Amino acid sequence: MSADLALVRTQVGYEQKSYWRNPLAASFTFLFPIVLFIILVGAAGSGHDKTLGAGVLLKQYYTPSILAYGVMSACFMSIALKLVRQREDGVLKRMRGTPLPSWALIGGSIGSAVIVSSLLSIVCVVFAIVVYGVHLPAAHILPMVVTIALASLVFCALGIAVSSFIPNVDSAPAILNLPFFVMVFISGTYFPISGTMLTISKYLPLRPFIEALYKVFDPLQFGSSGWAWRQLGALLIWGVVSIVIAVRYFRWMPRRG
Repeated sequence: MSADLALVRTQVGYEQKSYWRNPLAASFTFLFPIVLFIILVGAAGSGHDKTLGAGVLLKQYYTPSILAYGVMSACFMSIALKLVRQREDGVLKRMRGTPLPSWALIGGSIGSAVIVSSLLSIVCVVFAIVVYGVHLPAAHILPMVVTIALASLVFCALGIAVSSFIPNVDSAPAILNLPFFVMVFISGTYFPISGTMLTISKYLPLRPFIEALYKVFDPLQFGSSGWAWRQLGALLIWGVVSIVIAVRYFRWMPRRG
């Protein structure tokens, strides 16, 4: 077991070095959610006197939604694009021919993405608290951490599963951006949703994630435990389904013809 963990740690370290060697891309990953948060709150006015629903400040609404957006981007988009690119470049085929187990290779990519999403979450939450005065009860920190960790793993698994159906690296951005932005828009990331849109979004993985985080930041829930068990269950189902699809259809070599 210790040897297996050592293999994964080594691969995670390699993936992290590769990630931070492109500081411009890394900076964009961290800055974009913050800039988006500033724009959305600022577009509604001062960002301190606008409310949503039953007296919920706008900044309290956008903190969980933008945080969920950032985690999904850092895990789902990045890992899917990277795997497609590595498959087309022959990296996956060559790495599979080495003594490194396949699960350690994939585990390294997942571990690196989870680290990035964790750092991104810390940056977003600290920024929201320090700059905008967003409230986060101490009792809700653990539910927030568990929710983010579970969602990060789920979106990594979903990214691996989706990468199996992308024919080549040229088509990857177009194929990935469609479901990504559809989920972002209909899940209430940028604005409150209701009716048919809300019903549809509940069957997608991003909306349960946002709802679970919203319970953490919702002032009306500050007296509760902060756990959103139903939403966490929905995320877990998505994770299991994604793992099954990834195991069944994942390809190590590019398609021919």
